[in-house]
Amino acid sequence: MPPAGKWARTPSHVGATFRAKALAVDQRRNMTDPERRLWRSLRKDLPEDGSHFRRQVAIGPYVADFVHLGARLIVEVDGNQHGFERQARHDEKRDAYLANAGFEVLRFSNHDVMRATRSVVDTIFAALHPSPPTPYPSPRGGGEARASRSSSQQPSLSGDVS
Repeated sequence: MPPAGKWARTPSHVGATFRAKALAVDQRRNMTDPERRLWRSLRKDLPEDGSHFRRQVAIGPYVADFVHLGARLIVEVDGNQHGFERQARHDEKRDAYLANAGFEVLRFSNHDVMRATRSVVDTIFAALHPSPPTPYPSPRGGGEARASRSSSQQPSLSGDVS
């Protein structure tokens, strides 16, 4: 019988394999220095409103480093092994599985997390809160309206005057 309580009903664990769940527990206990640094920054530097991350979450046969379930966003901290072809193929397969499950995956190297933590957190924040597109033409009469006014004031190339 599965354990009772909110953790037993966590949507991220639905469909997670036993192996992935066990690995997630182990990885939570043994985070790397870059993972620990990013976890502290996610908890400290991101505004609390709408930025709840979980760490080392089992999703299907995989373990995601950090997951925001509400935004369906996964943040991965990649070590040096991710530069090799075999690992890159595994990452592609894994990313395809996670995308099919409705997640967007952001990847950062250990180096980026250790050397530019603030930039990494800013990128994550931007993914959580995308800016709306700028309207075109602009509401103050710029953009297309301004371009058409200036082109009507210039002589045409054929020599005809409008």
